[in-house]
Amino acid sequence: MRLTRPILGATAGALAALALAAPSAFATPGHGPGSRHGGDGPSAANEAAVFVQTDNLAGNSVVAYERSPQGQLTQAGVYPTGGLGGALEGAKVDHLASQGGLALDSEAGLLFAVNAGSDTITEFAVEGARLRQEAIVPSGGEFPVSLTVHGNSLYVLNARGGGSIQGFRLAGGRPHLVPGWNRPLGLDPNAKPEFTHTPGQVAFTPDGSALIVTTKGNTSAIDVFPVPGNGAPAQTPVVTSLPGAVPFAVDFDAAGNLLVAEAGTNSLASFAIGGDGSLTQLATAPTGQAATCWIAHVGATFYLSNAGSGSVSAFAASGASLTPLGNTATSPGTVDAAAAAGFLYVQAGAEGVVDEFKAEAGGALQPLGQVTVPGAVGGEGIVAS
Repeated sequence: MRLTRPILGATAGALAALALAAPSAFATPGHGPGSRHGGDGPSAANEAAVFVQTDNLAGNSVVAYERSPQGQLTQAGVYPTGGLGGALEGAKVDHLASQGGLALDSEAGLLFAVNAGSDTITEFAVEGARLRQEAIVPSGGEFPVSLTVHGNSLYVLNARGGGSIQGFRLAGGRPHLVPGWNRPLGLDPNAKPEFTHTPGQVAFTPDGSALIVTTKGNTSAIDVFPVPGNGAPAQTPVVTSLPGAVPFAVDFDAAGNLLVAEAGTNSLASFAIGGDGSLTQLATAPTGQAATCWIAHVGATFYLSNAGSGSVSAFAASGASLTPLGNTATSPGTVDAAAAAGFLYVQAGAEGVVDEFKAEAGGALQPLGQVTVPGAVGGEGIVAS
């Protein structure tokens, strides 16, 4: 049902653990004609690669890695975005305090990156582990932190100024901002501390019928914008208020249910999404860790990153059942994560590294090694193919 947005008190303690915790070369650019959106085609992005955003304040970059059949990463190139990274007040291990700073469209062979410090987004064409810059466009708001793509539509979440989402059409090799696809979130722009009180993620549902936005401590709610066939979101969202939960990041199970990392309670929660955008809670389970903020999955196993504990918590998710499968230690300041081919790659912002794991039966993670991402201390944004 449609709920009004309450005004909550500060939730600085919910993510307090987060506060405790230059490009070197170019690789050879990709080649090839455009495909559906102007990228290098379906096979280009489907090769084994991992891309990591530095969010460096002096100049943002995407670092590309080739992924071996055994899951280890080898740096393949550093690609400046042409924009600046940014840091929210109070953030340390994750400057953007968000999930989804990179978005990969594997079908079209395109990668999108946020430049929070210059209010722009960058589009790259992808060829294996190589990138070619296609376009840099304004984000339609202030301090972009998260991206999501479905079909020919791209949406960006702008975190400052009360928050907003802005939609783009993808055609002719670049994103085209659609003025009528902007929706303000109406959050308190002066709520402090900033890194706990800006919105956390925008994400399309798997079928593209709705956009999900998390507000973190600034109202502690999940906004659902139904999206009809024309790509324009509803004028106002269906708001599900979750007092004290501090919803941060989202993922989806095979049935299309919403899985949410809740930083206020350090928990995983699952919801069914109604056709009208309403959410019905199915289950919740605590991680027992600190600053549970990010979420990724390998098959039916979901892994939550705990920035305050330097760990990842595994859960089996099936319908209304969430079963804890244990915790695995990571490098300090665990943030965003990405998975491909049975491997999990965990970004750790305190040291600017990516930890490599093989996901095994029962949710166990076998450490494979680690790579240092140049210039990425505090960075957020990782995708894998």
